[in-house]
Amino acid sequence: MKNFLSKILASALLLVGASVASSAADEPIYTGIFNSRAVSGYDTVAYFTEGEPVKGDKKFRTDYMDAEWRFSSQANLDAFLADPAKYAPQYGGYCAWAMAGGYKASGDPKQWKIVDGKLYLNYNAEVKADWEVDIPGFIAKADVNYPEVVGLNETE
Repeated sequence: MKNFLSKILASALLLVGASVASSAADEPIYTGIFNSRAVSGYDTVAYFTEGEPVKGDKKFRTDYMDAEWRFSSQANLDAFLADPAKYAPQYGGYCAWAMAGGYKASGDPKQWKIVDGKLYLNYNAEVKADWEVDIPGFIAKADVNYPEVVGLNETE
């Protein structure tokens, strides 16, 4: 019963996160409501080089896809500038599991995984565990959904 209730609570929290994420206009990069920092200000290169989330520093920042990206060192900033697509999280940092379901929810920089050289974020630890049950299947669905969900397929 406890596990069932925790799943219901997690689902409710995910829906709240999804509505918060959706309240920002169709943004390809998740930045939250109150700032323009991608990945909540974490250094995306550090996931690959240090194997853990590391907070970025405002001294080492750049703008990419209408978001501010922060890094923990000049070397990491330079690596990102050389190949942003290599280091930026998939689905703009939105939750990979939610994106597979066709909607946006915030991605938690502490709930991450690198798969085939790409960084994925999830909403929380429980959602990440659900996503890890079928990573290839969820990635395939999210790859299809992401452009539509964030409005990249829309013509002006």
